Amino acid sequence: QVQLVESGGGLVQAGGSLRLSCAASGIIFSAYTMGWYRRAPGKQRELVATISSGGSTHYADSVKGRFAISGDNAKKTVYLQLNSLKPEDTAVYYCNAFHRGNAYDSNYWGQGTQVTVSS
Repeated sequence: QVQLVESGGGLVQAGGSLRLSCAASGIIFSAYTMGWYRRAPGKQRELVATISSGGSTHYADSVKGRFAISGDNAKKTVYLQLNSLKPEDTAVYYCNAFHRGNAYDSNYWGQGTQVTVSS
């Protein structure tokens, strides 16, 4: 059974920081591109950041320079460090594990963790 369990969300004031964690089980962690997505109230889900098994990262323009994604293969955990938080960062943040295979793709999601940024 594949599980992605997010934690670390909460309420924080603008300018503050938060670190989200996503613990993965049931997958070969190093074979996946891990990512964080978010869905803000009334908006569609958007990509926040991804990290490949080789450590290559991508960030949405809206968070670049403020957020940092990292992974720990031993712990099978991906992190998202959120700094200089803004009210518009308020969203449910979802962990994603993706692998493009020859025969099939694998795409898994966590349940989400709420991040609320007050002004």
